[in-house]
This record gives sequence, structure tokens and C-alpha cells, in this order.
Amino acid sequence: MSQYQKILVILFPTHLVLEEQTQVSSLVIKSNNFCIVLSSPSGAGKTTISKMLLKKDKNISLSISCTTRPRRKGEINNKDYIFMSDNDFNKVIKKNNFIEHAKVFGFKYGTLKKTVDNFFKKKKDVLFDIDWQGYQQLKQANIDVVGIFILPPNKKELINRLKTRARDTKDEMKKRMNLVQNEISHFPEYEYVVINKNLNTCVDQIKNIIFSERLKRSRLINITSFVNRFIN
Repeated sequence: MSQYQKILVILFPTHLVLEEQTQVSSLVIKSNNFCIVLSSPSGAGKTTISKMLLKKDKNISLSISCTTRPRRKGEINNKDYIFMSDNDFNKVIKKNNFIEHAKVFGFKYGTLKKTVDNFFKKKKDVLFDIDWQGYQQLKQANIDVVGIFILPPNKKELINRLKTRARDTKDEMKKRMNLVQNEISHFPEYEYVVINKNLNTCVDQIKNIIFSERLKRSRLINITSFVNRFIN
């Protein structure tokens, strides 16, 4: 029995029977798929957290963003990002094929509509590693989305993490630190806030948020049919 099924049993301890292929009278409680946005200031750990969530929950798929940013050493096109020229990116904008797009640190980032549609067809929840601008656009597009903002435990730790990951030049790191205050100021726009003091604890907290969101009555597809068994 999966953790998701165990939660359902806790909520309906007496009567809920989870479907097995041989049980005609049983019922599977299914939920509509939705988008999950992880946002944070640079260095708070959202990329590492995203990778750990994908390993722990096979019902989640990661949305791969398009970007005009130069490819870093070790990055693979169509796996880490879909790398585009500025001209090609603008063509996609004109065709209205992005579900969200934003300019971050001088480069453009965006998510293709077809990426989300394809994952939904596969019955997957879609995980986004994007900033507050992209999250706002998803909400404005009437997408079913849950926002989780990740904070570092303190400013000193944030600076240490930026230094130790060794991905940015000194100028890039300075830009990121200058934007930290602005990025953090958007945390009230999110449904959930998690502090990444301990990585494993943080991942477990986010995983529990996702499980809980799947159990929201508004997302349960056939809960009415299940309840009607007790009424009729």
C-alpha cells in the first residue's frame, strides 16, 4: 500500500476499500493532477530538493524550462533545460506557446504549454523550479497550482551555500545576493513556506504538503460516487 493510499485509509478508516483488480465492489479515489511550484532565493536548495522529490514520488514529473542562458558545464540540452537563442525564444512568445515566462538575471526562462499538457495526459503532477514571476503567471492562467516558498535558515548560511556550489562568477553571485531581499519579499504570495535547515526534513515536509493537496475534496474526482454508497 502506498503512502497516498495509507492517508486515504486514515481519513476513511472504516469504509474505504482501495481497488484491487479482483474486487468488483471496491473503489479507487482518484484526484485531478496539478502543478507544484518551488520558489526560493538562489542558494536555498530548491534544485536539490526537486531532484529528491522526483526520486521519492513517481507521480511527479519535472517541467523542463526553456532558457536563453548559456549552457553550463555538464548541462544537457532537453534534460536540464531547453536551450534557445533569444530570437527563437521571442518567436515562442509571439506564438503564445509559453504558459509562463520571465527574465531572471538578464536571461529569459519559460515553460511550454505542451510540456504541462503532456504530463497531465500521463496523469502526472508537474513540478516547477521557477521564481515568483512564473508562479504569478501560472495563477493568472487559471492553472491548478500550489506554491511552496523555500527559505534558508539564515543569511550567513545562504551566502555559504552560494559559495560552496561554485556555479557562479563573483559578479553573478553579487547579483544574486542583491536580489535576495526582493525574492524573499514575495513569500506571502505562496500557500506554504518551508525552511531548509535540514535537507531531508525539508523534503519530507514538502512531500507531506503534496500528499495533503492530493486529498483536497476539490481535487477528488469520484468522491461523490463513493459517498453516495452510504446515502443510497
